[in-house]
Amino acid sequence: MAATSREFFTAKSVAEALSDFRPPHRTAPETVSLEEAAGRVPVADIIAGEALPGFDRSAVDGYAVHAQDTFGASESVPAYLTVAGSVAMGAPAGVDLPDQSAVAVPTGGALPAGTDAVVMVEYTQEAMPGTIEVVRPVAPGEGIVRADEDITPGSAAVRAGAPLLAHDIAMLAALGITQVEVHSRPQVTILATGDELVAPGAAPLAPGQVRDALSSSVGALVRAAGGQPRSPQIVGDDPGLLRDALRAGAQGSDVLVICAGSSVGARDQTADAVAALPNTQIWCHGLAIKPGKPTLLASSNGIPIIGLPGNPRSALVVFRLLGVPIVRRAGGWTAEQHMPSTRRRLSRDLPSAAGRMDVVQVRVAGEQAEPIFGPSALLSVLTAADGYVIVPDDANGLPADETVEVFLYR
Repeated sequence: MAATSREFFTAKSVAEALSDFRPPHRTAPETVSLEEAAGRVPVADIIAGEALPGFDRSAVDGYAVHAQDTFGASESVPAYLTVAGSVAMGAPAGVDLPDQSAVAVPTGGALPAGTDAVVMVEYTQEAMPGTIEVVRPVAPGEGIVRADEDITPGSAAVRAGAPLLAHDIAMLAALGITQVEVHSRPQVTILATGDELVAPGAAPLAPGQVRDALSSSVGALVRAAGGQPRSPQIVGDDPGLLRDALRAGAQGSDVLVICAGSSVGARDQTADAVAALPNTQIWCHGLAIKPGKPTLLASSNGIPIIGLPGNPRSALVVFRLLGVPIVRRAGGWTAEQHMPSTRRRLSRDLPSAAGRMDVVQVRVAGEQAEPIFGPSALLSVLTAADGYVIVPDDANGLPADETVEVFLYR
């Protein structure tokens, strides 16, 4: 779809971007072993083919009993039960449970047929060889895990749309599932634009040259989001070169990121180059956020494209807020995404202008959040911060001593 210059300057809120900018492209499925599945996103719900634990088992070390045989038992008037045998771990019960009897069972041991409770060994004592005293009654079902209590056949063992965690892996292993179909990791092409840019290893720098810091740092956030950044490319300030790089990058990529290519002015060639891609939709060229206003969001053939501001702090703020969720969605995430946070009191007033979201870097010191200020080009503002505070777009600022949510980097 052709984009107009008016669309390039349509500013959107961050909330609108998070809820409404949703290009449809998703990564292709692939099958991985269970050992490689942690952190990967299942393509579909994984259905249990059997019950877990698969047999009635004891939840405690003790004695399998008929619960009614213990009713009324106490320290002063114990119930006396005949020991009819014992159960070994990893083996069938192999013994019956007659009335007024008990069978010794370990935690996790199989239960004799007819057992409806297990009394903990702490509430028994040997009265004489072959007989125990029970000094506390048990209710039906106490001390027992039923055969399908953990999971029933046909139910979802693991849901699609969120990365597999260690306990998900445990569930799959217990079910005997050793191969998992997951979304492949999003392949992310990162283009850094600017005649002044050189590779991070360049030395010494000529006057006016700047090492490309954004490709590596955005790539780190891509990896944290479950994606795979391709080798960074530096593209000079030439519209033809940028169009060629974008067309090449779109081949086989799941997300395209352009660093330092969306600031208002001469760099608007980025928007023109993006608009020249096939089936392009420019969603916005401008976000109501500080820092990070000159951000471009678009798609080509359903593949998301993110044009980041040139200043490092602005670019990293925007990519953390929007780029990470975009990469995750391309990789199959549908679950709500959260960032670790804590509550602290502001050490000073935070002025702001209504109508935009302000992202303020803070240092956590005791019970306080201390704002850190500086030009958006300074990386040291970020490296000194423990996290950030958001001043919402409907606020004119936040007063000192107000309790705020600090989104933490670590």
